[in-house]
Amino acid sequence: MLNKKTLTDFFLGCGAPYETADWVLFGAPFDSTASNRPGARFAPKAVRIESNGIETYSPRQNRDMEETNIFDGGDLELCIGDASVALWQIEDAVKNILNDSKRFAMIGGEHLVTLAAVRALQGLHPGLRVLHFDAHADLRDKYLGAKLSHATVMRRVWEILGDGSIWQFGIRSGEKSEFVWASEHTSMQIFNLDGLQKTAASFKDKPVYLTLDLDVLDPSVMPGTGTPEAGGIFFNELLDALQSMPKMNIVGFDMVELSPPCDTSGASTAAACKLLREMLLMFA
Repeated sequence: MLNKKTLTDFFLGCGAPYETADWVLFGAPFDSTASNRPGARFAPKAVRIESNGIETYSPRQNRDMEETNIFDGGDLELCIGDASVALWQIEDAVKNILNDSKRFAMIGGEHLVTLAAVRALQGLHPGLRVLHFDAHADLRDKYLGAKLSHATVMRRVWEILGDGSIWQFGIRSGEKSEFVWASEHTSMQIFNLDGLQKTAASFKDKPVYLTLDLDVLDPSVMPGTGTPEAGGIFFNELLDALQSMPKMNIVGFDMVELSPPCDTSGASTAAACKLLREMLLMFA
């Protein structure tokens, strides 16, 4: 259940009352299907703490988080041992936010949490488009025998939305079968973000959900993630691409797969905080 009382330790500038907020930020601390390095469940709390060390003002956008109308609902209390139960809990929280005519930003957690958000959105937003940034295709039908996994999340999303609904950028890892399957069912840009502006422009007024797996960034920028992949996007490159997108009807977004224990320097968490600040200022 989402907390609707104002936190004392809310994320940077996100202290608006729930009743009057336009956007709701919340954490989904779940990483039970992490296949390599766990720890993403600790990301939402770490991001809030680290946000105390950065400014509310963005020189890049000449905007300030103090000017936004965002409520931080804290972290959901999720079932650790059963992915299907955890997904239902996230879906229920998102539906409550949407029923209150608000939009949302979710801090993961592993990438499987995206599936719950899409389930909640698809009923209220026909024609939903998903903009997916990731190092991994996440298109396997099963991973280690499981249908619900961070390695299968975009395949499950496709089962809900169908062809012509998923655009993937920065992909550089996966089984050969995933890339073959993608050529028939999703739009995939491998290695880079080329074509992002054109894709965003094609969405026009369609509802868009943006999901950002932080391992799309190069490990030299983001070592604190569960499955780092060399050859990734750099920080300013990603922000420049996001900022240059035409205005879209973003109904929600997530930032997933930060694993603070995998980078004891704290640099990855600091980078994630700044990225979240910029995304909130862009979309909220």
